[in-house]
Amino acid sequence: MRIVVVGDVLLDVDVDGEATRLCPDAPVPVVDVSKVQRRAGGAGLVARMLAGDGHNVTLVTVLADDEAALHLERALEGITVVAGSSGAPTPVKTRVRAEGHPVVRFDESCARPPVPPVTPAMLHALERAAVIVVADYGRGLTANQELRTVLAGLAERIPIIWDPHRAGAEPVPGVAVVTPNLAEARSLAGAGLRPAGSGAGSDADDVGAVAEALRLRWRSKAVMVTMGGQGALLVYDGGQPALPVPAPKTTVTDPCGAGDRLAASLAVHLLEGHTLDVAAVLAVREAASFLRHGGVAALAGEPKPVRVHGRNTDALALARNVHEAGGIVVATGGCFDLLHAGHTRALAAARSLGDCLIVCLNSDASVRRVKGPDRPILNQEDRAELLLALEFVDAVLVFDEDTPEACLATLRPDLWVKGGDYDVTELPETALVESWGGRCTTVPYHPSRSTTGLADALSRVS
Repeated sequence: MRIVVVGDVLLDVDVDGEATRLCPDAPVPVVDVSKVQRRAGGAGLVARMLAGDGHNVTLVTVLADDEAALHLERALEGITVVAGSSGAPTPVKTRVRAEGHPVVRFDESCARPPVPPVTPAMLHALERAAVIVVADYGRGLTANQELRTVLAGLAERIPIIWDPHRAGAEPVPGVAVVTPNLAEARSLAGAGLRPAGSGAGSDADDVGAVAEALRLRWRSKAVMVTMGGQGALLVYDGGQPALPVPAPKTTVTDPCGAGDRLAASLAVHLLEGHTLDVAAVLAVREAASFLRHGGVAALAGEPKPVRVHGRNTDALALARNVHEAGGIVVATGGCFDLLHAGHTRALAAARSLGDCLIVCLNSDASVRRVKGPDRPILNQEDRAELLLALEFVDAVLVFDEDTPEACLATLRPDLWVKGGDYDVTELPETALVESWGGRCTTVPYHPSRSTTGLADALSRVS
């Protein structure tokens, strides 16, 4: 089942080294740089965490057309990204650390941009979600009214975790839980609430009052205020008592990323069917563990591509490279269980229509849902390997859904090819492909060759 992360992305740059002396012209440390690492931040960090844990995740966001965005795309390789245009430069946050300790941070292009537009593919990806994390970093995406309308409708039937920002839009009504940290909660709640330490009741009472005021204003099912080493406080609707969630004792050098880890963990545990109180306890523990093991500083290198097979070829990178060279990307899809002559003829015909052929392959779980419990006959690894042995197949991308729309929204092929037994005007993916200027077409179908017929013949001789 798919987790969708929607929100603002930014490029995080970590500059690490050691400081053993002061600058001669000012009393500031000189950092001898040993490593520079670029990684996806904001909603991109949440998506990367989930993908790194092996979850099926889609990132819905907006991207710029600049050099920083190219670094972002590389940092997000292996993650399904459905993006529109941001209309503004990529925000870049550069952290300088000496022996693991923060020294200074530089922010570039972080002024608030106009509210960006959303695309049909972005909205479609949201509607395919089983759970959604909204990672608002104050860049305007969550203020888009089309996006908000879709999210408000989805909040009625699936869990939405909303991680807010002081400069961001308010959560849509009905979300499962909003997760401000304590400073954000006080700022968002505004004046009129008793400040902590004033003597009229406990600090926990004060946090509870802030959380309840925000829950009522946002009309959310719950608000979970995070308080660093003190854990969190969860306030529900329906008059239930507030739930303190203690955090394990953890030595923290840099708390960056803890809120992202908590939101990601809440999504996973709610998707697994846990109640919110149980999910909250697990998420706080996992955020503490994340910090204890080094936090974002321990996120080394690029994420590993997931569900991509190829002759050392990433299907997403292949599509991007062919597009950049002005070529035609052709995609086709199916189960391809027991590869036969009908398959190879159709694949060869599809490849002849463009400059590369990417096969969108139903995963084992997807085949079982579509074809029944006795299928597939061959597992997805074997099916992908057989397809890649064909000289006219350039890459294979395995997808878990029943239909390939989310996969297509990422690849954005110029041509989507099906067998002649399909009517392209009736395919559910036709409108999606045409939304970015692609088109759907067919190649000849060979009715005497079929997997079902082959499986039946094999059953008679076994």
